[in-house]
Amino acid sequence: MADMRSYVAGNFYLNLDGQNCGFVKSASGGGATAEVVNEAAGPDYVVRKHLGQVKYEELVIDFGFSMKAPVYDWIAKSWDMNYQRKDGSIVGCDYKLDAKTEREFFHGLITETIFPTLDGSSKEPSCITLKIAPEYTRPKKPSGKAEGPGPKAPQKVFLPSNFRLEIAGLDATKVNKIDSFSVKQMVTADDIGDARDYQKEPGKLDFPNLKITLSQVSAQGWFDWFEDFAIKGNCTEEKEKTGTLSFLSPNRQEVLASIELQNLGIFRLSEDAMKSNSDQIKRVTAELYCEKMKFHPPKAAAK
Repeated sequence: MADMRSYVAGNFYLNLDGQNCGFVKSASGGGATAEVVNEAAGPDYVVRKHLGQVKYEELVIDFGFSMKAPVYDWIAKSWDMNYQRKDGSIVGCDYKLDAKTEREFFHGLITETIFPTLDGSSKEPSCITLKIAPEYTRPKKPSGKAEGPGPKAPQKVFLPSNFRLEIAGLDATKVNKIDSFSVKQMVTADDIGDARDYQKEPGKLDFPNLKITLSQVSAQGWFDWFEDFAIKGNCTEEKEKTGTLSFLSPNRQEVLASIELQNLGIFRLSEDAMKSNSDQIKRVTAELYCEKMKFHPPKAAAK
C-alpha cells in the first residue's frame, strides 16, 4: 500500500509540441463527455438511450510573463490570424516535482485570451488566462520529473497596478484603471460522419472594447475627441486613433509585454458619480472600440 499514498498536487506545467514551456498558476478542463441520445418511446413507453458524439472541454490555464517563448508566440500568431494547432499536455507534479498526472491534448486552437483588470491601486499579482479548444484529449500515464526552473524559481511578477497606456493625441498619464478584456476566437466543429472526434476550424476573431477610467483633470482632450467623433459624427477612419498598452515590471522600468491598439474609436464618455463631503478624486470613464490588437510578447522569453 506504500505505493498508493495520496499526494498534494500543487504544481502544473505546460508542454507544447514536446517542449516544457514552464509552470502555470492553475490548470483545469480538458475532460471528455459523451452525449446521451434519447430515442422516441416504443410500444412499452420506455425511453431508450445510447451514447452519441464525445465532446471535450476547453483547457483553461493561468500564467504570468515567465513562460517560454512558444506560449506567447502562439498567442501573437493567433491574433494575427496565423492559426496554429498545437499538441501538448498539462502535467501535475507533487512537491518533489515528480510527475503524477498528465492530460494530453491534440490539435488545440486558442479560443480566448483574457487579461485581468488593470488597477493602479491593486497590490496582488495577477495572471493571463488562456483557453484552448482541443479536438480531443487523452489521459496519459506520467513519468519522470519536471525539468527546467521550478515553480519557486525567480519569475517576472505581473502586478496589475504596473501598466502604461499611450494613445496618440490624448493625455493618458492619469489613467488609473482598465477593466478586464478578452480576445475571442470562434471555433466551429467540422462534423464528419465516420469520425469519432470532431475536427475544429477557426472562425471569426473578435477584439474587445476597452473601458478606461482616468482623472478628470487630464480628460479635456478625451471630451474634445468624444464631442467631435461621437456627437458631431466625424467618425471616419482618419479620426480613429492608435495606442499601446504596456505591462511593466515591479520597478516600472522594464516592459514585460505590450499590446498594440489599432483603429480606436470612442463611443461613450461619462463622469463618475460623486458624493458630497467624500475624499475622492473626480474621475471619468471612457469606452472605446478597437478593431485590431497585436500582441508583442516578452522579448526575454526563453526559446
